[in-house]
Amino acid sequence: MTGAGGAKPPPTVQTHLGVPNSEPPPLESPKFFISSVEPGVYVVNTPKKDNNSKSPQSIASTDISLTEDSFQTSRSSNIDRSQIFGVDENAERGNWTGRLDFILSMLGYAVGLGNLWRFPYLCYRNGGGAFLVPYLIFMTVVGIPLFFMETSLAQFTSCGPTSCWGFSPLFSGIGIAMCLCSGLTSLYYNMIIAWCMFYFFVSFQHPLPWSNCDNDWNTADCRLKLPSVNCEGSVKYLNGTCYDNTGEFLGLWNTTLFTETTGRKRISPSEEYYNKYILGISSGIDDVGAPRWQNVLVLLLAWTICFFCLIRGIKTTGKVVYFTAVFPYVLLLILFFRGVTLENAGEGIKFYILPEFSKLASAKVWRDAAVQIFYSMGPGWGGLIALSSYNRFHNNIVRDSLIVSLGNCMTSIFGGFVIFSYIGFMAGQLDVKVDEVATSGAGLVFVIYPEALNSLPGSTFWAIIFFFMLITLGLDSQFATVETVLTGICDSFPDIRKYKSPVIGCICIVSFLLGLPMCTPGGVYILQILDYYVAAWSLLLIGLTEVIAITYVYGWRRFCSDIELMTGTQPSLFWKVTWMATAPIGITFILIFAWIDYTSVTYGDYVYPGWVDAVGWLLALSSVIFIPGAMIYKLCKEDDGDTILEKVKLLLAPSRSWGPALVKHRELVDYVNGFVVDPFTEKAYLNRGYSGSSINGSVNSLTRSRSKGSVSAVSVRSHSTAKSSNSMASRITFESTL
Repeated sequence: MTGAGGAKPPPTVQTHLGVPNSEPPPLESPKFFISSVEPGVYVVNTPKKDNNSKSPQSIASTDISLTEDSFQTSRSSNIDRSQIFGVDENAERGNWTGRLDFILSMLGYAVGLGNLWRFPYLCYRNGGGAFLVPYLIFMTVVGIPLFFMETSLAQFTSCGPTSCWGFSPLFSGIGIAMCLCSGLTSLYYNMIIAWCMFYFFVSFQHPLPWSNCDNDWNTADCRLKLPSVNCEGSVKYLNGTCYDNTGEFLGLWNTTLFTETTGRKRISPSEEYYNKYILGISSGIDDVGAPRWQNVLVLLLAWTICFFCLIRGIKTTGKVVYFTAVFPYVLLLILFFRGVTLENAGEGIKFYILPEFSKLASAKVWRDAAVQIFYSMGPGWGGLIALSSYNRFHNNIVRDSLIVSLGNCMTSIFGGFVIFSYIGFMAGQLDVKVDEVATSGAGLVFVIYPEALNSLPGSTFWAIIFFFMLITLGLDSQFATVETVLTGICDSFPDIRKYKSPVIGCICIVSFLLGLPMCTPGGVYILQILDYYVAAWSLLLIGLTEVIAITYVYGWRRFCSDIELMTGTQPSLFWKVTWMATAPIGITFILIFAWIDYTSVTYGDYVYPGWVDAVGWLLALSSVIFIPGAMIYKLCKEDDGDTILEKVKLLLAPSRSWGPALVKHRELVDYVNGFVVDPFTEKAYLNRGYSGSSINGSVNSLTRSRSKGSVSAVSVRSHSTAKSSNSMASRITFESTL
């Protein structure tokens, strides 16, 4: 079975990958040359840097120490890094079909709804243009380094988030925590996409349903029923109301006095439409109610779209993203040019970018910038690892990481101009200050923005465009989030990889059923709890553990050599400094501040009962608990080592199968003394402390992969009769039985 699910056998292509003594054909370009093999199949060749370099055989014979003091990097300048697109390099697991599939999928994953409904508001609230200073700093020293680290790790091993920890099996619980975070997040994220679909469908009418106060769901507090009036020549009452001489109600001459006297507050038609019609919102979390059939249908539609777009894994999503990742930018440009031409749009943009450098003295501003980078760019979720694991081994991951990271940042900044141009227009229409209109989250997308669209000529067209853009933005991120769960399951249980379609079907069905409580009148309160607790400080803790494990346990020198083997270039000093110092320090700062500044969850003016806080902390612990839990499990299953300390040392060392997935790439690893080139030729036994899945599944996977020249991420190592120092030595030196 191929990664494409039964694709035709690949054509014979001479690529010279991993063939030490063969020379590639001359290239017509100093950088890239694309040669077509047959329709849909092409080779991207890359020139050698040094034709006089030693061959891999001579390099492999060199004695290289594994200690950090004398660790030497790979001398791989003579390796041909040509890539074949159109056929799978890893037939067992599959690869991206086209050159742009990966970049567009990553860009779609990183750029989501948060870029439009969270970043602009944070920028306005924290000093406008001055907020870009901490934002860009944290993006440089934390966001991009972690992004590059995760994508490089996954590409090197061709393993997903649950199986890429062979470099130190003691930390395998990080992958489980990542998949749980992504799985729980996908439940409420798809509910938000379902609401966008609801708005998209109802926008095909004129006038828009939230344009007036004459509907069944409207209340006496609807703003159009309580208009602001001058009340000159009429009767003014002390409660802020205005009546004419005949006693007929005209409106409010003082809205503030009216609210203070009566306790009533004017509500916009769009807010009542969202709360009363879309949500049917209840009084609180204690009054959940039955699912509303409209919301159930759109949620079912959202999960159905996910199923069909993921039915063949990356083979379908890699094509869908050509539309869902690019088209939002087209719509964003259209909305931008329309927004900046609106009356009073300049006031909104001024509030967005006008710098207030005095706010940089506040630690909260720096915390907000760091958290936004972490959530926006996606490290710690497992999505970056899942998507990068389908790359070809010699893909230029440095270039792709920079493109996606900078693209995500620029999209956030540009999206702020679009959003605040409309907010400025709405503030002018309501004759209020911009800060009285600006908000974030669902209130911006489903209340403020629809109100602004309703005031535009051709409001129906602009509403359709806007909500379709939100759907495409959300689906990209949702695809990658669900793909993370799918990849984690398939890598943990390789036998079910050939049943990928039924597996993704089961994931979507279970997720739909778990999402039904959010379709109830009290569902928005449940959604807020999930959003507040599931991926808060727990996500930061996952990221901190990950960077420590890779940099200090596995070793930054060997990790840099792994990257050089793939790309031909040793990572620069910048990456080493950020991995070793700024990234862990930055995440630690965010964590400490998040704990110090912790407040219980709220929804608008609604305060949750005390028991919700306990449930929230249980949700937060539900993922990170697997990090120490997996450590305890591994230690209990470890067969070698007489003491706990000896077992810990063994489980901190790389497993025998750690490394590239394909044997032809493992043959290129010349910088590790005693590296296992082909684990399947060993007389092996299975140590349950190293098994990432069931033992039988691992054996079957090894057998299949051996026949195809690939290495699955399962833990196999030769048996050693001695249990202490000899066990550690068996990781480095061994005897193979051919």
